[in-house]
Amino acid sequence: MKYQQYGRIRAPFTLASSIALAYSISFSSISGAQEIELPRIDIVGREEDSRKKIPGTVDVINQKQLEILQPLSLQDALKTVPGVNVRGDEGGLGAIPNIGIRGLNPSRSQKVLLLEDGAPIAPSLFISNASYYSPPANRMSGIEVLKGASGLKYGPSNIGGVINYLSKTPEDGFKLTGKAGDYGYQLMEIEAGGKSESNGALAGLNIIKSDSQGYQNNGYQMYDILIKGGVEVTQDQWIGLKYTHYDNNVNTSYVGLRPNQYASGMTANPAPNDNFLAQRNAVDLNHSWEINSDAKLNSLIYWSQLQRDYWRQSVLSRNANETIYKACSANAECYFGRNRQFNMLGLDTRLSVHYDALGIKNESELGLRLHTETQSNQMVASKTFARSGRLSSHEENKANSIALYAQNSFYITDDFAVIPGVRVESYRQTRSNIFTGKSGNAQNIETVPQLGATWQLSPPVQIYSSIYKGFSPAQVATAIDEKGVDQQLAPERSTNMELGLRGKADAFKYDGAIFSMDFSNQIVNQSLAAGVTKANGGKSLHQGVELALGYELGGGWSLNANGTYIPVAKFVGTSSLGRDGNRIPYTPDLISNVGINYEKNGFNTLVTLNYVSPQYADSANTLAPNSIGTLGELPSFTTINWTANYTVNKAWKVFAAINNVLDKRYIASRSPDGIFPGAPMNFQAGMSYQFN
Repeated sequence: MKYQQYGRIRAPFTLASSIALAYSISFSSISGAQEIELPRIDIVGREEDSRKKIPGTVDVINQKQLEILQPLSLQDALKTVPGVNVRGDEGGLGAIPNIGIRGLNPSRSQKVLLLEDGAPIAPSLFISNASYYSPPANRMSGIEVLKGASGLKYGPSNIGGVINYLSKTPEDGFKLTGKAGDYGYQLMEIEAGGKSESNGALAGLNIIKSDSQGYQNNGYQMYDILIKGGVEVTQDQWIGLKYTHYDNNVNTSYVGLRPNQYASGMTANPAPNDNFLAQRNAVDLNHSWEINSDAKLNSLIYWSQLQRDYWRQSVLSRNANETIYKACSANAECYFGRNRQFNMLGLDTRLSVHYDALGIKNESELGLRLHTETQSNQMVASKTFARSGRLSSHEENKANSIALYAQNSFYITDDFAVIPGVRVESYRQTRSNIFTGKSGNAQNIETVPQLGATWQLSPPVQIYSSIYKGFSPAQVATAIDEKGVDQQLAPERSTNMELGLRGKADAFKYDGAIFSMDFSNQIVNQSLAAGVTKANGGKSLHQGVELALGYELGGGWSLNANGTYIPVAKFVGTSSLGRDGNRIPYTPDLISNVGINYEKNGFNTLVTLNYVSPQYADSANTLAPNSIGTLGELPSFTTINWTANYTVNKAWKVFAAINNVLDKRYIASRSPDGIFPGAPMNFQAGMSYQFN
């Protein structure tokens, strides 16, 4: 049986440019309308006092901060958020995100819920939630990070927290942005948009083409297209529509450097024939209805399709000097594609109501989410590097879920609120082996309660606290074995607590929290790539503190610093997860970030210092490196970045960045198979021009 690779859409950039130019011209005659906000689901909110209503830690990176940071990827921006740990990049400048929060393993971002404009962007939530996609940083206007009980509103796999990327709203006119840097890095971006005064319409597009040779000769070619618009249906109703297309081909692999290759400073790609190809299409349809001054209904219909083809050459052996691969021949299959297609469709609707009852003010939110997803999972064996061959395995998997959510804020006084809530998630998973005809189902209902409180001690100072039950479903390949037998696995559960203080005094602002996550059951999700076959639950405990500080020094100078200290991130009891008392892999006990910023007369410059303490690469907490580089401690490292931005005039901006200024060489990861060095010193410079 032969398998042919699906057709990839590689829209020529010249064609995209022509479309954008025509789009801009067509809207030039209707620009100049009043400000219009497209409907979307925010996890923090756009109102000034939104943060005060949340009984948990909140971090928001706005568009100005993103411009100051000049991040190559969204993960680079997230490194400035307390509590967030980003594991080393596998290639493609953040194309495959590895994000952990508060001591949870960052592998494939499986312990954090990733959203874009409120819609999930992981390939699936209940089949296999490993992340294979991260949208480009250039088309984002902000990032919301939410930790605490309020994250339960948005779905499963949010034990650590929820991250919501906010896409740009189209602006009037036509904007060009260009960047270039070493290692062959280049990026071109086109933005075009316009508004109509007659019917409240707003529309625009964003096109990005980026490529690089890569720091380890693991280059990529990426295209990203966003089309976004909306219209005012009536005086109190708005509809918004967004379409995104993403295409990325990354010359990356599970295989990293071996110890002697790393020690010699090798810059060649250790797996030159391996490629990670991802294509994603998505549509979001938003509706917002202000029923009256006290009630509002937001609804989101989301659809996405992600094709992930991962072609890797078979490894024969490993030693300290190199990785030896199986040679291709007429009689030997040497090249294998782990090719998966995911489809996701859902409806998320939520009603918020302000009312008076029991002699006090109340604010309620009721939510309903209907969700369905499918996965086609194939293994293709080839005797050449042609990316086609014999279909050696084939599964068709699916999952459906219904979730109900309710939360009520009781304002006992104007300054003190108690916020109970509950989420009930019912889901059914099905695994079907097309070759053997074996299939099976697993079904669970999970009730997730929360209780939070906020206390405004004074107008600028607030205490917040919450306790809630974290929940993450076992993925299909873990919940149901290959013969279709339900493994009767309980979902991953934890009891999470948080107590924090936030406020400001003159030029000083602060936000600090202590937290605890007590897992009664963790699950080792089976990885079809790594071959893990058992999923015995185990206990773990995570306890720590995070603190963010900001101070306006005067004269255009400001200081921002944050740190996360997690002295406890350990296994409790001995299980397949790890030995009692051992530390969770890839969980540094201290992460800190310090930034000094200067801004005056349109000029801005920022120097940031990021420190990450030592980490273990495995649950056995192996200290000494092994001969092939997969085990051993990851030493601490400190990197320094510098950025500069200058607004020449209203339309013209120039900018530059140097990352890892001191060219620090460090081990960012030993997973999945070998040493992945951190990015060496690299620079980028560019400009943008706005045509109106």
